[in-house]
Amino acid sequence: MKPIKERVLFIGAGAVGSYLGGWLSATGHSVTIIDPWHEQVEHVNQYGIEVSGPHDTFVAKPRMLHLHQSEILAREQLFNFGFIAMKAYDTEWSAQFINKFIHPDGLIISAQNCWPDEEIGNIAGKNRAAGLVMSNISVESYEPGKVSRPGHSRMRDIGHDVFRIGLHEKEETKEQEKIRKELEKIRKALDVIDSSVITENLWGERWAKLCQNCMGNPVVAMSNLGTAELASDEACRKLQINLAREAAEIGVKLGFDFDKFGGATTDMWLQSNNKDTYLELDKMIEQRSTGPNRRPSMGQDIHRARKTEILHMSGHVLKQARALKVDLPFTKKTMEMVIHIDSGLINPSVDNVHTIINSIVNN
Repeated sequence: MKPIKERVLFIGAGAVGSYLGGWLSATGHSVTIIDPWHEQVEHVNQYGIEVSGPHDTFVAKPRMLHLHQSEILAREQLFNFGFIAMKAYDTEWSAQFINKFIHPDGLIISAQNCWPDEEIGNIAGKNRAAGLVMSNISVESYEPGKVSRPGHSRMRDIGHDVFRIGLHEKEETKEQEKIRKELEKIRKALDVIDSSVITENLWGERWAKLCQNCMGNPVVAMSNLGTAELASDEACRKLQINLAREAAEIGVKLGFDFDKFGGATTDMWLQSNNKDTYLELDKMIEQRSTGPNRRPSMGQDIHRARKTEILHMSGHVLKQARALKVDLPFTKKTMEMVIHIDSGLINPSVDNVHTIINSIVNN
């Protein structure tokens, strides 16, 4: 299916922004990406960006602009759609920045981790905001002009929907009907990359992805191991299982509808204190030791000495837990550990995982 050609603006030329923007540009959309990463902007404008993954490698040539060149956009026609692909801690200013360049009838889509949607909705308007949850996909970018997606096949080949996009508001009005048509345009554009669906359960999808991120990202970051290496370490598996259980518990208490994440059902994660269930989950994770050794976003941040999203990831779960008066010892210790790494007080090492496990078990 040929995508409808759209005028699209991205803010954020990291791994996600470059991968999605590169694909949309290569499939005929008019794509502009704006970012503070000077070397990336200069390289892509001169040579393009190499996009590799479970598909043929190609070089895309979206237009890239430095932040200070935004006055160029102010003299052009408004964009049909805007994607925010910045870190969660940059959500507020990014939304304010991009909002003025998107047509009033266009949508602003959060292509981010964590829980950024409320900030965007407050700035752009809930009727103009959409959330994009990217399931079972990892993209990496370590040098200017290159972005890669690990894996041997696209997820649609095994019947998995990667892109789940949904609106904040569900009201059935004429205006909402028009917005849904715009949402379908985005879905079709993304479906060229991999399977894309419109979800009526954005918040459930968001929490499921948050659980997935909380159980994996910080453990990669603190250990300096990839996902396959984590799976081969018993202590790392133990920490992941407990982080998944704690995040799932809060999501259920908040009333979100999510039945699966991380390769197992929510009920299984919740019952991981049961010995037999724990062993089943442990075996499932251990089997991933022969799979791709990915480094999700927080691991890439540590590698590049960038601030992590830990306060917006594990921190968001803890904030909700405090309101519910629920103690989450593994999540709390994990957040503290990554904050110490962010601050330069300790270095990433698998010993950090053992420290957390031992401190909780001994107490």
